Amino acid sequence: MDINLSGKKILVTGGAGFIGSNLCEELLRKNNQVVCLDNFATGKLENVELLKKDSNFKLIKGDIRNLEDCEKAVEGVDYVLHQAALGSVPRSIKDPVTSNDVNIGGFLNMLVASRDAGVKRFVYAASSSTYGDSESMPKVEDVIGKPLSPYAITKYVNELYADIFSSTYGLETIGLRYFNVFGRKQDPNGAYAAVIPKFVSQLMAGESPVINGDGTYSRDFTYIDNVIQANLLSLVASKKEAVKTVYNVAFGDRNTLNDLVGYLKEYLSEFNESIAKIEIKHGPNRAGDIPHSHASIEKAKDLLNYNPQFSLQKGLREAVKWYWENL
Repeated sequence: MDINLSGKKILVTGGAGFIGSNLCEELLRKNNQVVCLDNFATGKLENVELLKKDSNFKLIKGDIRNLEDCEKAVEGVDYVLHQAALGSVPRSIKDPVTSNDVNIGGFLNMLVASRDAGVKRFVYAASSSTYGDSESMPKVEDVIGKPLSPYAITKYVNELYADIFSSTYGLETIGLRYFNVFGRKQDPNGAYAAVIPKFVSQLMAGESPVINGDGTYSRDFTYIDNVIQANLLSLVASKKEAVKTVYNVAFGDRNTLNDLVGYLKEYLSEFNESIAKIEIKHGPNRAGDIPHSHASIEKAKDLLNYNPQFSLQKGLREAVKWYWENL
């Protein structure tokens, strides 16, 4: 990834999580100092175990709901990549209070701490869930609908707060609306596991995955390396109009859940032929789910020079190989 970013001190909140730990790795590879803040509610120590041996890596166990932890983490930091959040639409429906505390209260703490520490730029994980019930396709940044879950509300509020902190305090902010990110280190276990690692682990175990609904819901699945590229480009973007805004981060394509499972069976059967014969089951649609998701990535291409290299198929091949070697 040829992005000129080195010699900076960068805080990655949620740095022991799936996306965060991959960002930490890439930033260290580019010779930056990296501070990782994580409370390990969903992040895993194993994701950063090897990074701890690097003298440019600092791990802080703390919680973004605690302003003092945030203030400690941003000391001397040039940039913040804010990934810490409680993800999952179903989790937010079951426990909206905790999702609100982490995703809104914690987000505000990080903005305040970053402002007070003189951080140069605050790049944060936004979400495609913000599009809510908008039926327009592809999704364009300035056309959103009504949120369909507590999680979606929290991520939209993040965008509103970031905009205010840019306007009122001059803190440069960029929001990245992630579309169904997948790849290495994504946890296949737990009640709120994302669909791709969950299906991979089930197929590897010879079990039948259960698709919510008839499988015609579609998503713009986005491989982790595309997301890393977007984050790094956001840190180095120099155009004035590139900041104080939000971008879709996706591949710019969509595939149904039926397509997805077909690819997974095909790629996994290269390691174990019997996987090709596993039957797929269908269950009820999940509350709060958006039926279709397809991103326009023209804005990110134009203002960030974003150029995603991994389609769903190319990313799945990488992810399947990683899971086969590591699960």
